[in-house]
Amino acid sequence: MKISFYAFVLLFFISCKDQDQKSSEKAPENRNIAPVLSVPENIEEAHNKVAFMEQEAIAFDIDLSFNGNSRLNATISMLANSSRIKLEKKDGTVLIFDGEKVFQQSGDLIDTGARFDIFTWPYFFALPFKLTDPGTMWEEKPDRDMEGQNYHTARLTFQSQIGDSPDDWYLIYQDPETLRLKAAAYIVTFNRAAEEAEKSPHIIVYENYKMIKQVPFPQKWHFHNWSAENGLGEKLGEATISNVHFFMPEKDFFSVSQDAKEVAR
Repeated sequence: MKISFYAFVLLFFISCKDQDQKSSEKAPENRNIAPVLSVPENIEEAHNKVAFMEQEAIAFDIDLSFNGNSRLNATISMLANSSRIKLEKKDGTVLIFDGEKVFQQSGDLIDTGARFDIFTWPYFFALPFKLTDPGTMWEEKPDRDMEGQNYHTARLTFQSQIGDSPDDWYLIYQDPETLRLKAAAYIVTFNRAAEEAEKSPHIIVYENYKMIKQVPFPQKWHFHNWSAENGLGEKLGEATISNVHFFMPEKDFFSVSQDAKEVAR
């Protein structure tokens, strides 16, 4: 009986050791589990960034107004990576970003808002596809309420020397159901100090998404005052986005004419 008892104890410890070995062999499998996507990565995936970037260029019409007054009525064309932009206003003014400089191709006087227009509105349009661009920095933030709906949020800032306004920041709102971009609170530091811009943050709200070649684009933008304490404030303006389409630009589509005037910073 003693032999049987000792044999049983030995088998018990061998069994435990075998189980421990199997457990230790299985544990590393967890390291291969894909990490949870961040807010910007989720938004880019929900907007099908891969399909967007497979296209050469995109164009859209924008009818923008603030406080009931027309601010911009134009057609904007851009390469998918935003390295070339053409803005054609209905009044005949044509602005071009050639990848390095901004030019105005018509009119005797330089449009004082040229640089702001050619970078700001295309950026708002392409924002869902630019969230992980080089130079972007992210900080996860608590969920926020907007008009009775809870949204995931994250703060976007930029490394120095990124664009005309590296001191800008955005607080991105993500729809928890569709995972798409819902809104972006922001400050505008173009031609003014960051301290001054911090006094009047705004927010752009994206509405009425429409699918274009499996990529969702909002057809309506709404602009409001915004504060960290109260969130959405008074409505300031809106934009209608229409005629969104991908296209293959001609070789000289973004070329600058010889009589074009450079728009300095």
